[in-house]
Amino acid sequence: MKQNVIKNVVTFILVFLLVSSFLSLFTIDKTRRQAIDVGTLVTEINDGKVESIEVAGDKLSVKLSDGTLQETQKEPTESLSTLLNNFSVSPDKLAEVKIDITNDTGLGFWMLTIAPIILPIIIIGFFIWMMMKQIQGANSKALMFGQSNAKQFQPQTKNRVTFSDVAGSHEAKIELSEIVEFLRKPQKFIELGAKIPKGVLLVGPPGTGKTLMARAVAGEAGVPFFHISGSEFVEMFVGVGASRVRDLFRKAKRQAPCIVFIDELDAVGRQRGAGLGGSHDEREQTLNQILVEMDGFDNQTNIIVVAATNRPDILDPALLRPGRFDRQVTLDLPDIREREEILKIHARNKPLAEGTDLKLVAQRTPGFSGADLANVLNEGAIMAGRDEQKIISQNCLFQAIEKVMLGPERRSSIMSEKEKKITAYHEAGHALVAHELPNADPVHKISIISRGRAGGYTLKLPTEDRKYHSRAEFLDDLAVMLAGHVAEKKIFNEVTTGASNDLKKATQLARQIVTQYGMSDELGPRTYGEHEELIFLGREIHERRDYSEKTAEAIDSTIMKLIRNALKTAEDIITRQRERLEKIAQTLLVKETLEKDEFEQLMATA
Repeated sequence: MKQNVIKNVVTFILVFLLVSSFLSLFTIDKTRRQAIDVGTLVTEINDGKVESIEVAGDKLSVKLSDGTLQETQKEPTESLSTLLNNFSVSPDKLAEVKIDITNDTGLGFWMLTIAPIILPIIIIGFFIWMMMKQIQGANSKALMFGQSNAKQFQPQTKNRVTFSDVAGSHEAKIELSEIVEFLRKPQKFIELGAKIPKGVLLVGPPGTGKTLMARAVAGEAGVPFFHISGSEFVEMFVGVGASRVRDLFRKAKRQAPCIVFIDELDAVGRQRGAGLGGSHDEREQTLNQILVEMDGFDNQTNIIVVAATNRPDILDPALLRPGRFDRQVTLDLPDIREREEILKIHARNKPLAEGTDLKLVAQRTPGFSGADLANVLNEGAIMAGRDEQKIISQNCLFQAIEKVMLGPERRSSIMSEKEKKITAYHEAGHALVAHELPNADPVHKISIISRGRAGGYTLKLPTEDRKYHSRAEFLDDLAVMLAGHVAEKKIFNEVTTGASNDLKKATQLARQIVTQYGMSDELGPRTYGEHEELIFLGREIHERRDYSEKTAEAIDSTIMKLIRNALKTAEDIITRQRERLEKIAQTLLVKETLEKDEFEQLMATA
């Protein structure tokens, strides 16, 4: 506001100076003239001193023979000849004087006569108009505070997204294709008595393409698409969010049929009744308005609301009932076939080296979302450009996978010979035990080069995507996790902090085996404890115990038993295969990295 005031004042001063300078051209005479009366003029003419007289209206500009300039006035209604004749000027003397008669132009007359009055009024009026405009701008901004700032995308845009741009999620596409058909040909369904779905809730982990899928639905249907985030509704002032919801649906009704996409619905759609005032009242009012707009008295509008969330468990039940979000479409993490399709889409505009196999990349990326896969290809392109390559090689993509999973290589991190040796035996222990146990995932790579926060790593990848895991797989995984710790203790007769993360993961897995998966023979097939999220404490999780202290002791005892058995399994393998362990470690100390083929060959010859 202060900057606007200063700007207006400077503008006013500049305009005033400009107009003043312009007026001075008409009002200021640059030549100084001596004022005389008519009698003096007559005397000078009779004495032969006058060289010329310039007549401009009633103003007489006189120039004497010696160059002196004078001026005088005559009556407006009387001509100069009549005036001089009345004063008995000698005709002979008058004939020696050069007389010029000039007429005022219309512009000069108006500028000299009217401008001194009109221009100040115009300047003052302009200054008042600027102030009023500023005030109106502030008022309009205040009025716009309650308006929705949803981004609108028209179906005619060049970058229209369709289902062909979304790989994987075949079941989700089938569900949403019915929505597309509804928007294209609603009459076909209305004649059968079917009602258009009010809303579709896209549920899935982050990065699985929920926003992209919503844009694809709009692109396929060829209808306008409104995009807004749930957090954009909520403000500090109560009522603003509800006002923005009303404005959003008002705009959408003008463009119907259309799609309204609300990203991160859980920002305003959390269960009501948990607030203690303040911003929570604002959030609940916003949610109430969304509920009314989706299924209130005015339920004949051809608007489909598509929302996305990765926390459907915390949404208000009123949102999930039929008539509001009629359908819940799950977008899960892609399997190996879908990952390959996603990689092909993101590789469209990237020059891949001949022989690059995206299927191998898909095999190395289990658990990756679509966003992760896009990041892998992008990191691969960056690595190729950094190495002055014109194409993206297979090795660049493999390096990119490890960078996304673990972080960048830290070759500059100086490791002492002792630490390097400890790391080599630690990773060799993981790899050896994983190779020997039948239910463990095969080893794809071993490295003692630091990446991210890891001093070294052993990359194990499953041969196929699995939805279910058995108890035997978990027990073998526990042994592999603890194998590094066992190898350090076996070789150096001491343990280091390098196994701290392995111990943490092993403890978490053992607890899940007992309390969540019901795989404990001692405690039986049931779960223990209920996890609840405390709304006012962010992501803090509170466990509500549904078991006694005696059972808690049994749980701890069972967890410790699982860990001890895993330690014994890893120790038996490392003791029995000591020569192989030494060979893996020594090879790592020389090469620093072992790929799958090299590791398999090493195991075959050892």
